[in-house]
Amino acid sequence: MEKQIAIIGAGISGLLACKYTLSKGFHPIVFEARSGTGGVWTKTVENTKLQTPKPLYQFSDFPWPDSVTDDFPNQHQVLDYIQSYAQHFDLLKHIKFNTKVVGIHYEGPSQEEMQSWSLWGGNGEPFSSRGKWKIEVKDTQSLATEVYQVDFVILCLGRFSDVPNIPEFPPRKGPEAFQGEVIHAVDYFNMDFQSARKFLQGKRVTVVGFQKSALDIAMECCAANGVERPCRVLYKTEHWTVPDYLPWGVPLAYFYLNRFSELVVHKPGEGFLLSLLANILTPLRWAFSKFMESHCKNKLPLAKFGMVPKHSFLQEINSCTVSTIPDKFYDKVEEGSIILKKAPSFSFCKEGINVDGEDQTLETDLVILATGFKGDKKLKDIFMSAMFQECLVGSPTTAIPLYRECIHPQIPQLAVIGFSESLSNLYTSEIRSRWLAELLDGTFKTPSIKEMEEDVEKWDQYKKRYSGPYYKRSCIATLHIWYNDQLCKDMGWNPKRKRGFFAELFEPYGPMDYVSPF
Repeated sequence: MEKQIAIIGAGISGLLACKYTLSKGFHPIVFEARSGTGGVWTKTVENTKLQTPKPLYQFSDFPWPDSVTDDFPNQHQVLDYIQSYAQHFDLLKHIKFNTKVVGIHYEGPSQEEMQSWSLWGGNGEPFSSRGKWKIEVKDTQSLATEVYQVDFVILCLGRFSDVPNIPEFPPRKGPEAFQGEVIHAVDYFNMDFQSARKFLQGKRVTVVGFQKSALDIAMECCAANGVERPCRVLYKTEHWTVPDYLPWGVPLAYFYLNRFSELVVHKPGEGFLLSLLANILTPLRWAFSKFMESHCKNKLPLAKFGMVPKHSFLQEINSCTVSTIPDKFYDKVEEGSIILKKAPSFSFCKEGINVDGEDQTLETDLVILATGFKGDKKLKDIFMSAMFQECLVGSPTTAIPLYRECIHPQIPQLAVIGFSESLSNLYTSEIRSRWLAELLDGTFKTPSIKEMEEDVEKWDQYKKRYSGPYYKRSCIATLHIWYNDQLCKDMGWNPKRKRGFFAELFEPYGPMDYVSPF
């Protein structure tokens, strides 16, 4: 009997999971709450551009069209590219649009029996004759509900949408105390471009945050109001933002995206020699970081505006929080259209915002909270089982414990694609989808639950060592080749993808290196 697989989400990860499970003869059903494919790219700021250079952000078997010449395509071009991929591989017929998954429930062995297992799923296999997942869905238009039974579930929910992260405030000092309007960035994204421009016009706007969304929204505020009503950007921590990916004329990929660059970093599961080498090359690791920092400070007036971060560029890139600065952002700061204001903590009052430790109220009409999303809560809440919710999130002091960043050792017949981050999430989601398809097809088996948990712990230690307070983002940015090597070995592929010793050591790795499993 044909194995049926439920894929939740039709963003990049969902499309890739659909394409590669189809290639192995499975029957996927993709549930998508929106009316189209594209995930976060369907709702974003008008001036948003891709942050990753185009060659690193592409499908291995579907290159960008020649008509897209910019290295950093805009939102329309990225969305068109993703939708063209879905059409090219005939994936749309497998997607149920406007269908929101309300919850998933596992029916099979008892909780006590599952907790006694030594192998994933009890037998080390991705499928089981004893267990099925029930998927409860709701039609977002008719509100009718339906239940599907499937053999395997792939969660491609994404972590940058749907569940906004709203800061907590003291009693009577939150948004309810403010006479103006407070929205989250997601509410702004959901407006069409014309409505968004009109919404900002004539208002004193304060944007809270300093990641990519905050910067893009601030630029739209400038376009709407100029210097007459400057946009205030309230931030807690300075972050390294890059003007380009050519520090002092040398491509950034040569510092962080080749095998040599990974030799300077301690790796999960490394042996004595690799550990010794990483120790010896510590000065080089420091030099790479300082080289990039000097480029940022040379190209951008960070010192002038008090925006030099206290942490290293290495931590920034290891936590996947580095972003490209919008064109002419600091020109707008210089002319007074954008006002940068550090606020480690703040609260609301009737007229606006009070920064803790300061007497003067920051008067404003509109506050936009570009404070991120609760991706872990979104992932947790999809489960109806309290046991699965608890073991998925894990300890408050660890990242979500996924083996190979894809499967939880204690949750059978289920995988997660696209939660853990890298410098190019499309690139990473593709090789994970290929790995998962091979696992489902029986090409290899997972090790014991104990071995998987030990591996997860090693990766958690790596994240904490290099990502600092941002370890929960589960970023594999500067170890993506080491990570891909593990997936390749599992699948029986040769992990060395280059031709020749020097090419293997020094040439940057990208999506096109994994076109075939040679």
